[in-house]
Amino acid sequence: MSLSPANLMHASPGDKPDLYSIDGFRQRAQQRLNSHGNWVGGDHLLNPDFAYSAEQERKLRDAAVLILAVNHGPDARIVLTQRTAHLRSHAGQIALPGGKIDKEDNGPIAAALREAQEEVGLDPSCVNTIGPMGTYMTGSGYKVVPILATASTELKLTPNPDEVEDVFEVPLSFLMNPQNHLTQSREFAGKQRFFYAMPYEDRYIWGVTAGILRCLYNTVYA
Repeated sequence: MSLSPANLMHASPGDKPDLYSIDGFRQRAQQRLNSHGNWVGGDHLLNPDFAYSAEQERKLRDAAVLILAVNHGPDARIVLTQRTAHLRSHAGQIALPGGKIDKEDNGPIAAALREAQEEVGLDPSCVNTIGPMGTYMTGSGYKVVPILATASTELKLTPNPDEVEDVFEVPLSFLMNPQNHLTQSREFAGKQRFFYAMPYEDRYIWGVTAGILRCLYNTVYA
């Protein structure tokens, strides 16, 4: 059974396979994005001292990431990468495909697709974009636009060894289960910093990536 947007709002546990399929994800995302308007999130949600003033916000560097749900029947999977250990920033961490928006890019969607192609060899023609999910501001000085998208067929992805150690997928149902959203903390620069973490098998998803996925939950599935 395929759920209509109206039915999705009142889904029961028995409807779970439809909710987490790419069709269910797309229908629910389209409905919620239209109703949420210009959503803004960021590291400051758990760390109020990270909040930027309007002037500081204008100085943030623009970036875009791709939240790509790949068809795996009743439970789609989200594409994630593990960054190589030699990178200058966020080395070895789990990330969503994406990066800085260049002047040559025609907006955040084009930037996210370009970066995903460069990082993991994603063919843009295999991607069906849904749209941007607001903005996520990071404590490291970026203003990130997450782009929601789906892929109807299994993808053949090849990590770029200069940037990506590995590329893998995590079930959407796992990432959208709030019981898997842990709140943890570490000391950075003499201050206690709080962040979300979503450990999955031998992967430790945390920081900005987990924060963006938490915002995906709040926007689309909460």
